[in-house]
Amino acid sequence: MRYENPVLPGFHPDPSLCQVDGTFYLATSTFEYFPGVPLYESENLVDWEPIGHALTRDSQLALRDVGASGGVFAPTLRHHEGTFYLVTTNVSGDGHVFVTAEDPAGEWSDPTWVDAPGFDPDLFFDGDTCYFTYHVEDTENPIQQAELDVETGELGDPRTIWTGFRDPHVEAPHVFERDGTYHLILAEGGTHAGHMVVAARADDPTGPYEGCPDNPVLTHWGRPRDDIRAVGHADLVEDENGRWWLVCLGIRQRGPWPRYHHLGRETFLAPVSWEDGWPVVNDGNPIRAEMDAPLPGERRAEPNSIERTDTGFADGLGVEWEFRRNPDRDRYRTTADGLRLRGGPETLDEPGATFVGRRQTAFDCRAELSLSFDPGDGDEAGLAVVANERHHYQLGVTRRNGQREAVVRLRIGDATDVVGRTPVGASTDLAVVADTDDYRFHVDGEELASAATRYLSTEVATGFTGVFLGPYATGRGTTCDADAVVERFVYES
Repeated sequence: MRYENPVLPGFHPDPSLCQVDGTFYLATSTFEYFPGVPLYESENLVDWEPIGHALTRDSQLALRDVGASGGVFAPTLRHHEGTFYLVTTNVSGDGHVFVTAEDPAGEWSDPTWVDAPGFDPDLFFDGDTCYFTYHVEDTENPIQQAELDVETGELGDPRTIWTGFRDPHVEAPHVFERDGTYHLILAEGGTHAGHMVVAARADDPTGPYEGCPDNPVLTHWGRPRDDIRAVGHADLVEDENGRWWLVCLGIRQRGPWPRYHHLGRETFLAPVSWEDGWPVVNDGNPIRAEMDAPLPGERRAEPNSIERTDTGFADGLGVEWEFRRNPDRDRYRTTADGLRLRGGPETLDEPGATFVGRRQTAFDCRAELSLSFDPGDGDEAGLAVVANERHHYQLGVTRRNGQREAVVRLRIGDATDVVGRTPVGASTDLAVVADTDDYRFHVDGEELASAATRYLSTEVATGFTGVFLGPYATGRGTTCDADAVVERFVYES
């Protein structure tokens, strides 16, 4: 059955999944974005539906002082005896934490903290024992493991179970069992072009583990012209038909040399077979944008090649919306009139700015909002394209010399410039139209300016996240006197 990669486009790195009664559940990293760790479900591993987030309360996730690409790293999602477990690491906070739920689409528990160094934690249940496996910053003992009491979070004595295939900075361990043999899947080679998946196995979950003679079992290293690069950080799952599957992160490169990616690290899917007890990913071939494999469930009658959401906000913010760090909730109100934003003193150059966004999930897309705003001098609100505080574009309505106008402002590293201005009325339609190379900024149907996608890419802006699109407001040093009202927001890819 044919399917398309990535199966979760846009910023969806470090995927982890489990299968319960024929339904698959998947989680990915969120770094500085709140709520943390989006959750999806699927019957066929390809058509994923969002069902919420695991970390939705400030008591579960503290991000206010987190820098760009800090925060939540690499979750692991597992199911054991009727309970879902999700473990992750707030690398900018108190470290490892796990939460539980009987229904992954409902509320998750308060956090249980695990006192251990490092990041990329894994949970593996073997009978009554839970093994906690994790990466530490120790080139001689990078992958450690200890028994975990899931009632208290207390750890037993740690032991080293893997020291690396080629790279002593090996990370992202996942332990699972197949036919009485315990397998260890890990990531090596960094998180860009050299990224790879390696495999090991043992007769006991504690080891000793022997490496696969054909390691790495997946990498696109040495394929610089491929559109799909940096595949790694994988997790495996078995479907109800006994077939195995791998999900991993990867990037889609664009542009002339040197190539770049700006949508972030995305989730890819590949089938797994077994030879001599070792995993073989996609018959040993690279992962492609178009794949053919016997999926565990039927595809949608019309696969979502086009995504369109039209939001009026009367029913609140949907699951696709995220804030950069814990929001000041007094600045965001959803009403029958739309989303009301109150700008604070922070601009988009600073943490704490009033901004709520959704992932850009396609190179060719359009984001449009209808804005009602009566700004004071210096106040501004509109539509932003955000990689981080040092790299973002904004199409905003402000007031200058007593006149209301729309402006296009570009922040690229240390440089900020206004590249377009035009007078506007009390209500304005703002749109960003994107293709592979450019963002084009439209005001009331007329193009005002454009800017290159390259300057919001990881290769330029750095970091681990992808581009978000959404409304913002700022008093540029003070709190806005008036709310900006986003009456409607449309995203179409």
